[in-house]
This record gives sequence, C-alpha cells and structure tokens, in this order.
Amino acid sequence: MFIVLLKFTAKKGLAPQFMDGHNAWLKQGFDDGVFVLAGSLQTGAGGGMVAHNTTLAALCARVNDDPFVAQGVVSAEIIEITPGRVDARLAFLQS
Repeated sequence: MFIVLLKFTAKKGLAPQFMDGHNAWLKQGFDDGVFVLAGSLQTGAGGGMVAHNTTLAALCARVNDDPFVAQGVVSAEIIEITPGRVDARLAFLQS
C-alpha cells in the first residue's frame, strides 16, 4: 500500500492549465483499481492518494505521467506502508 503526496511547487499558478489532464489521470488510476482514495491536502498545499494493487516501480511511472508532476506544478513523494493492523473494512489493503 502506498501514500502519494503531491505538494505544490512555485509553479502552482499553472495548475488550472493542467487540471483537466490531472483529473483524467486520477480517473484512470481509480478505473485501473490502483487509487482507492484521493483528496486535497489541507491548507491548499496539494493533494494525496492512497494506492494499492501495484508495485513501487509501476506507481512511480504512473505518478510521473500525471500532468501536474510532468509540468512541475507539484513535487511527488511516495511512501510505502506494509499494513500490520487493518480494520476489517479495509482488509483488502493487506493484499
């Protein structure tokens, strides 16, 4: 399981130009069963996703395809988590 943090850079002002592409990229991640949650970081710092059902290498490639990342609007950080304890409702994340 992975946490992906997308933090705005000094190029944040370019975000509107690439928003449609970014939203299409997010939709593809959900359609592919990789993203299970996406949302905004509070205080407008960027966004984040929870990803699973992928490898680190594949996720890195996917993240690099995000127009926000490709255009330098955000910097990306991927954190890998090995779930030790999981609420029954999220048991699918342990696979």
